[in-house]
Amino acid sequence: MNYSVELILLLISLVFLFYVVVVRRIKSKSIDGEAPELSGAWPIIGHLHLLGGGDQLLYRTLGAMADKYGPAFNIRLGTRRAFVVSSWEVAKECFTINDKALISRPKTAAVKHMGYNYAVFGFAPYTPFWREMRKIATIELLSNRRLEMLKDVRSSEINSEIKELYERWAENGRLRVAVELNKWLEHMMLNIVVMMVAGKRYFGVGGGGQEAERCKKAINNFFRLIGIFVVSDAVPFFWWLDLHGYEKEMKKTAKDLDLVLGGWLDEHRQRRKSDVVRNKDDVKDFIDVMLSLEDEGQLSGFEHDSNTSIKSTCLALILGGSDTTAGTLTWAISLLLNHPDALKKLQHELDDEVGKNRQVEESDIKNLVFLQAVIKETLRLYPASPLLGPREAIEDCMVSGYNVKAGTRLIVNVWKIQRDNTIWTDPSEFNPERFIGVKYEHVDLKGQQFVLMPFGSGRRSCPGATFGLQVLHLTLARLLHSFHLDLPGGLPVDMTESPGMTIPKKMPLEVLLTPRLPSELYA
Repeated sequence: MNYSVELILLLISLVFLFYVVVVRRIKSKSIDGEAPELSGAWPIIGHLHLLGGGDQLLYRTLGAMADKYGPAFNIRLGTRRAFVVSSWEVAKECFTINDKALISRPKTAAVKHMGYNYAVFGFAPYTPFWREMRKIATIELLSNRRLEMLKDVRSSEINSEIKELYERWAENGRLRVAVELNKWLEHMMLNIVVMMVAGKRYFGVGGGGQEAERCKKAINNFFRLIGIFVVSDAVPFFWWLDLHGYEKEMKKTAKDLDLVLGGWLDEHRQRRKSDVVRNKDDVKDFIDVMLSLEDEGQLSGFEHDSNTSIKSTCLALILGGSDTTAGTLTWAISLLLNHPDALKKLQHELDDEVGKNRQVEESDIKNLVFLQAVIKETLRLYPASPLLGPREAIEDCMVSGYNVKAGTRLIVNVWKIQRDNTIWTDPSEFNPERFIGVKYEHVDLKGQQFVLMPFGSGRRSCPGATFGLQVLHLTLARLLHSFHLDLPGGLPVDMTESPGMTIPKKMPLEVLLTPRLPSELYA
């Protein structure tokens, strides 16, 4: 009987690793002060068999484990240990007194292959490069000053998309027009972010055709693959083993993304070489800003060259500002359609505060109290990252009385915290009014109170939170102010969730639209 060399090596490796893991566990039995560990771990793979597979939703699985083991417990992801947090009190300790100790990110195959070898700052380990790229992105694109300069980009794109919906209704004989709203939102969010980053419009009139579709497909593949735990993530000893071909897919996705990002960068470099005169009123896009910083030498002296620095930072911004925002809006509209009284109340608020003789502006948002409550409640029930991006301890620390060793991964189950019945009344119910009452009105979305933190908290919180909230509020307000929404067949929206790093909605959201404003406002 002939055995492949790969299989023989695998068997030898498994025997050796089993010995190492068992000896290590025996030696560590006497160590006190660590959080309780789940039972049922297997040699080598740890608790992986309890966590994944099929349509299993990891945040729900870990939430059920928290009900049994408490608000903080340990699991083993292969040879790696992870500290799972499911209460706001423990999360507060992680993101305040232990924020520096827990600041890094774990190195995974997905981030290596698709993140320019750990250069994408949202997933990058704690290094001087990470600090500099995050600072540049925050100041040059996501600061209040820059967002104010770019508000016309956001508003103009939303206007264009609303106008195109109106034209589809007109072309349909002025009858209710069916729209796959989740896809419409995905296209609009990508348009807004790509316009800010690269000065291009991808979908709709003047869109990017094949390049746009290639970009969207690559982004979808990124989000599908980023949460996959490959063999080498669990057992680094098996770095050479790609059992299901996931790493091959990751490398292909990386090439597709680089083709798009590299094209943007080449276009900008060529434009600078050709001395194309820019209108003095034009606001520089982010790639223009990065190229200016390159000229000043601010991108040199790091482990990545300037091309990688620019492309990886652009990728971080595209990923953070498109898919997650569209997903949150899809959930918000789905919730409102399933709660028609809340939808009616929101549209009445828009009519009372804005009227029907003009469009909603960003300056109106502060007066739209119920709109703000709807966004808060949506992000509470369906946070874009139900498990905050995993962190990794760079030094030993003490959290909630437990020893957390350097190298331990931190998993914070925001989904569980935001549905905790000791904090929230009827936590699984959609009730925006809870944020208007005295009990919760002080709770913000930036994670300051730790009971609501869809954007994370501490040094690794999402730097694009302000931008995301601006787009969420304005888009939802414009859409619901401009159109009546109905469901085909009168059936409720299917709220089934799909596995993923975010909380994708499993079924498309199809709605019937009818304009509710004078026709001149859609021009």
